[in-house]
Amino acid sequence: MLSEEELALMEAIRDHGSLSRAALQLGKAPSTVSHAARQLESRFDALLFDRRRYRLQLTPAGHLLAQEASRLMQDLSRLTQRVRQVASGWEDRLQIVSDEIFEFETFLPAIAEFDALKSGVALRFTHEVLGGTWEALRESRADLVVGATNEPPSIPNLRWLELGVLEWVFAVSPRHPLSQAAEPLTRDAILAHRAVVVADSSRKSEGRVYGVMGGQAKLAVPTMRAKALAQCDGLGVGWLPRNRVRGLLESGLLVEKRTTNPREPNTLYIAWRSDHEGRALDWWIKRLTEPSVQKLLVDGIAIRPAGAR
Repeated sequence: MLSEEELALMEAIRDHGSLSRAALQLGKAPSTVSHAARQLESRFDALLFDRRRYRLQLTPAGHLLAQEASRLMQDLSRLTQRVRQVASGWEDRLQIVSDEIFEFETFLPAIAEFDALKSGVALRFTHEVLGGTWEALRESRADLVVGATNEPPSIPNLRWLELGVLEWVFAVSPRHPLSQAAEPLTRDAILAHRAVVVADSSRKSEGRVYGVMGGQAKLAVPTMRAKALAQCDGLGVGWLPRNRVRGLLESGLLVEKRTTNPREPNTLYIAWRSDHEGRALDWWIKRLTEPSVQKLLVDGIAIRPAGAR
């Protein structure tokens, strides 16, 4: 590897094309710079500087050495910073996995606040659905999960806090046959129509499906927003988070229907593993469990009709 002085020498010669001007930039005598250049060539046993022309230039080998040495110096600088960062209690990176139902926009203010700490921690946000959220934590694809549902499973060193409760509403398009059906809707009445579901992202199991009966036809979609819009278009029926579709209900794009078997609210959890704790994880746990942030996450952002702004 080149020293910082040797790298500076090559860059100065490349930039100025002259030993004298390179020496002036480096604050050295031209003879000192010339001697250093020849020592560098001797060490690598390669011609690094083309002295045949009026303007001194790097040879292709010299260009390669300068570029790779510069990259290695940057990598070493970043590595040094990361080592100091981890030694001071900050993680190298933090993987946050949220349930798909949480809109990414709700995390933006917290990301900006975390960036202001200048911790150097690299953040990685992804999402899963239902059982896939807990699975990500179990398999160490997540350091922190936000919005996991159902009772916390058996995971070594698991720690968790409740975020809040998600309320559900059974809703259909006003054009759907069930919109005119007598209430409360019976199991058989619902079973006769296709359900719209957000597919569980579990990789190791069949996954869970809420509010769907055995034998009922299903339309699986990737997001809760897609599910709400599909139901607005009359493509199926199902349970939707009440606060997120409140506007669609008030505007008449969806119709709420009472059922003989109401869906119980879901408790949402934030969870992590105590053997992976660090300063960044601690910061995010505290930030996401502030009452105002919890309310924003649980209530979410109102789903708007397709094409609406």
